[in-house]
Amino acid sequence: MKKTWFITGTSRGFGTIIAKAALEAGDNVIGTGRKGSDVTRALGASDQLLAADLDVNDPVSIEAAVKAGIARFGRIDVLVNNAGFGVLGGVEETSAKDVEAVFRTNVFGLLEVTRAVLPQMRQQRSGHVINISSIGGYQSHIGWGVYCATKFAVEGLTEALAMELAPLGIFATTVEPGFFRTDFLDAKSLTTAPHSIPDYAESVGAMRMAMADANHQQPNNPEKVGPAMLALVNAKNPPVRLPLGRDTVEAIEKKNAFVAKELADWREIAESTAF
Repeated sequence: MKKTWFITGTSRGFGTIIAKAALEAGDNVIGTGRKGSDVTRALGASDQLLAADLDVNDPVSIEAAVKAGIARFGRIDVLVNNAGFGVLGGVEETSAKDVEAVFRTNVFGLLEVTRAVLPQMRQQRSGHVINISSIGGYQSHIGWGVYCATKFAVEGLTEALAMELAPLGIFATTVEPGFFRTDFLDAKSLTTAPHSIPDYAESVGAMRMAMADANHQQPNNPEKVGPAMLALVNAKNPPVRLPLGRDTVEAIEKKNAFVAKELADWREIAESTAF
């Protein structure tokens, strides 16, 4: 059955790639961005595409885009919360202003869009909410603590949504990409803490240098995200988590082993608090 996708951040990066895959599969796409014209420019005009202005920090624009999409296509089957950006800097180095900005987009904006779309999915008793997280939503990293905190929040929200929505015939999945060769490390997608603290030179400073060298050299192919997303939405029993990239799989396995060992080492004390 032809599906209708509602995708945030569709004018570039993963958003464009996912939208193209959906369109090529014959599905409809409500593609959103701060400027709908940028979405049309990225994807081309099509009867299957509705390009809509949407700022995830503006509830009015969110409601308008959802209403326009339902009026055009009659339903929303897949919501992809893709819009977001990163912040690179030590936890102490990152200003309150930058922390608030990244949470406002990556977490609060995602919630606003989800709350706007779910009434339609509940009415249909079907749908799939897909939240784009990161390996940073499963394992934190030096210099990425604040960004990872937003993605940890997305993972927690998605886990709860998966349980809450299951009786209604609606799925929820968090997608955890590793390092893909996109523009994520460019200035338009990444904020860098403007003030560095010398004591963190060997940790956060080294990460800044590594990321500068890694830009557009990442090991994963973003074009392969499209087929992966189609497989996800067409699965009869989609997962709550979908890691993408061998680097992500290795990081998850490494963290799981670390947590298991730490739990074993501290089990006696951990279990000592019962009455």
